[in-house]
Amino acid sequence: MGERGFAEPVLAAQQVFRTLLRAMAEPGRVEALAPCCTPPAGVDPAAAAILLALVDADTPLWLDPASSPAADFFRFHTGAPIVAAPEAASFLLAQARHRPALPLLAAGSADYPDRSATLVLAVDGFDDGPWRLSGPGIAATRRFGAAGVDTGFAGEWRENHARFPLGVDVFFAARDRVAGLPRSTALEG
Repeated sequence: MGERGFAEPVLAAQQVFRTLLRAMAEPGRVEALAPCCTPPAGVDPAAAAILLALVDADTPLWLDPASSPAADFFRFHTGAPIVAAPEAASFLLAQARHRPALPLLAAGSADYPDRSATLVLAVDGFDDGPWRLSGPGIAATRRFGAAGVDTGFAGEWRENHARFPLGVDVFFAARDRVAGLPRSTALEG
C-alpha cells in the first residue's frame, strides 16, 4: 500500500482532533488513535495523523532530518510551508532521538501566548514511568514515560513549565497511540 493522507479528510480530521483534545485534557493519558493515513516510510503514522489534522497553510512546519524526506507529503496534504529553522515553526515533527531543544522553540509572548510551538514527538512507546505528572487534568499525579526520549527532556520541560502561560506543548506519538503534555503540566523525574 502506498502513501496516502486521510481517505475521508473531514471525518478523519475531526476524529483525530477529538482524540488530541482528550490527550491534552488528561496529560500523560495514552489515547488510541485509529489508523487513518499511510505516511511515507520513516514517519510515525500517529504523528502524521496529528499533523494532517492540525497543520494548514498558515502554520509553518519543521521536520527533523529523519522526517524531512516526507516534506512533499505534508506540503501536499496540508499546504504548510516547510521551514528550515525549528524556532520559525508553529509545528514540529521529530523522532525522539532527533528532537530540537525545547528552549529554542517559539514560546509565544505575553500578549499572544497562543503563538507558541507544538512539538509532535515520535517515540517508541509508552509506559508508567519515569516521570510523575501533575497539574490541570490530573487528579493527583500520573506516572508517564515515553520510550526513546533522552534524559535531558525532563530538565528542559521543567524550564518550559516555569514560563507558563508561555511555553511549548508536546504530543507524543507511537504508531496508533498518542499522549499530550501541555505546558501547564508539571513534570518530576
